[in-house]
Amino acid sequence: MYVAVKGGEKAIDNAHQYLAEERRGDTAIAELSLEQISEQLSHAVSRVMAEGSLFDPELAALAIKQARGDLIEAIFLIRAYRTTLPRFGYSNAIDTAQMALDRRISATFKDLPGGQILGPTFDYTHRLLDFTLAAEGLGPAPAKEAEDTLEKDMPRVLELLNNEDLIEPALPTGEMDDAPVGDLTREPLEFPAGRDLRLQNLARGDEGFILSLGYSTQRGYARNHAFVGEIRIGEVAVEFTPEELGFSIEIGDITVSECETVNQFKGSKKVPAQFTRGYGLSFGHCERKVIAMALVDRALRWKELGEDMVAPVQDEEFVLSHSDNIQATGFVEHIKLPHYVDFQSELELVRRLRANTLEEEDQMEAAE
Repeated sequence: MYVAVKGGEKAIDNAHQYLAEERRGDTAIAELSLEQISEQLSHAVSRVMAEGSLFDPELAALAIKQARGDLIEAIFLIRAYRTTLPRFGYSNAIDTAQMALDRRISATFKDLPGGQILGPTFDYTHRLLDFTLAAEGLGPAPAKEAEDTLEKDMPRVLELLNNEDLIEPALPTGEMDDAPVGDLTREPLEFPAGRDLRLQNLARGDEGFILSLGYSTQRGYARNHAFVGEIRIGEVAVEFTPEELGFSIEIGDITVSECETVNQFKGSKKVPAQFTRGYGLSFGHCERKVIAMALVDRALRWKELGEDMVAPVQDEEFVLSHSDNIQATGFVEHIKLPHYVDFQSELELVRRLRANTLEEEDQMEAAE
């Protein structure tokens, strides 16, 4: 039970003013611009867009600035703003095979049609602090452009396995590309949840939580050893089909990260031995997130693949109900709100129990 705190309006106003001063910091230092945040803190912007379910780098940068770098608070701001936007309809499914690639790698095949494209990555850095970044000077030299122009339509790596029937089809038998897709932002999550809703939930889920669950699968909790079949990062076109036109029009481009994993599967009497898939896709440059997503996605498919549930990561209700950092924040932080009545009642109960215990001890001593 909550109780109203009387006389706190002035204190709350002062707290807001204090917060604004702390956010701004030393006024002798130039204020951060939204362009600086979106251009130089792009990974933070990507996470806020992905978990906030809204692709808008400028608004994500604004939320990060307003939240003083607290990304979960920034995600909360973006989600709250998102609820005020009108809904015109649903865009067509994006075609990541047509992605304008910044990065495309595979850990399963060295030589790929179109080649490996390393792109911007921390993978080959030494993880040593670069103190030249602390000096105000010229930025790094621009990267050298590749001599050959990248092909836009690059075949998927997993098709190399699919051509030999060594991996399950992308869509199970009987499912169609135009099958209705649920919308977690419009309808509450219900169990059991289809794979479409599970992937939406994981895409919006807290990166740290999803990463921990994915890590657990690699350490034996679900016996799920995976290979990264392909990671793609780049821009894809978004198309929309207005009812009054009856045909698709391109309305913009978005940056996405995509991961497909190749997972082991022993087969059965009805299904010959073949690999299975895990999948992850997210707004922005979120490579770590989509790899973890793909691991968790595969673990959650245990039932349809006839496996046993032996680990928390396979528990759909546990995973999906606790992955959302906004819900988690609200439930965890609500305990700092006034609970005076609740606590006083429990305090009185404990005092009464202690008094009864002491009285019984006194009676026993007197009887002896």
